[in-house]
Amino acid sequence: MPDYPGRMGRRSDHTREELHELLLSLGHDLLAQTGLARFSGREVAKQAGYSVGTIYNVFGSLDHLIAAINSRTFALWADQLRARLDAGERDRIGALVAGYFAFAQENPHLWSAIYEHHLPADFTLPDADTAQREALTRIVEGEVRAALPADTPAAIPRLTRSLIAVVHGHCSLAVTGSFALMGVDDPLDCALARVREVLGAHGYAPR
Repeated sequence: MPDYPGRMGRRSDHTREELHELLLSLGHDLLAQTGLARFSGREVAKQAGYSVGTIYNVFGSLDHLIAAINSRTFALWADQLRARLDAGERDRIGALVAGYFAFAQENPHLWSAIYEHHLPADFTLPDADTAQREALTRIVEGEVRAALPADTPAAIPRLTRSLIAVVHGHCSLAVTGSFALMGVDDPLDCALARVREVLGAHGYAPR
């Protein structure tokens, strides 16, 4: 998290942009520690040295703050996935699935909050947040496209989202311990096998 001088200072100590980043960073750290169920906007404001009303002044609502935190999580997740792929692993599909699991297992509260936070029906996600959230899917879509024959008739965007759902389901059961209760001790291998089966039906040949 960035180091802000005078972090517990008075309202006039920060510009609106600095305050936005301060609350977002503190909120991200707090959510990582507590999870969504125990997350408190009041605690975020307290740590920043401001009243809880400051969150509403800067973000508009607590939902907007949580949405921004989740968007930042998506961006960090995408960065980790790119780093794993840039490491030069030959099995790039395997790297994608392993990267999905690794992020969820290393950041369980942040990962879970993405799916636990339900936006109000009238909520409009800012364009910048939408771009951060879509980056992860674009990475996966690019790798799926590269893995399949150039003349594949598969609808790549639709296939990509279906495969993400497959991996997410396996990962969710692993993180919550449900797979262990079913006697499955290799959920990552199971997820990767299912992904390869689907891709194989469209001409994918693992390297």
